[in-house]
Amino acid sequence: MESNYYTLKRTDNQLILITHLSQLLTYVTGFGGLIVPLIIWVTQKEHVSGMDEHGKSILNFQLSLIVYSLISIPLIFALGLGILLLILVAILAFVMPIVNAIKASNGELPSYPLSINFVS
Repeated sequence: MESNYYTLKRTDNQLILITHLSQLLTYVTGFGGLIVPLIIWVTQKEHVSGMDEHGKSILNFQLSLIVYSLISIPLIFALGLGILLLILVAILAFVMPIVNAIKASNGELPSYPLSINFVS
């Protein structure tokens, strides 16, 4: 007889909250904002209820920020539009993880604006 022990997922809003806030490591290390949430998501998506949805949203957002940053580089030479895009990316990269961490602590699903769906 097969056990249901492995199919049960625990509720851990604190870990999901930490996963969202770990994106802010980019401001400290320059690269941790993608790597740490990726590691948490990959290791915990089967064990924590809601982690799969939150992790995918975080990864899609982080990858989108990278794409927008890369697009902004050549736009810097076009009337400085790239600088405005970089400022917008920096603001979103700082504010949205905090907003979604608060949502996660309340058990709500995340919403990241301008996020391209890379991981579904």
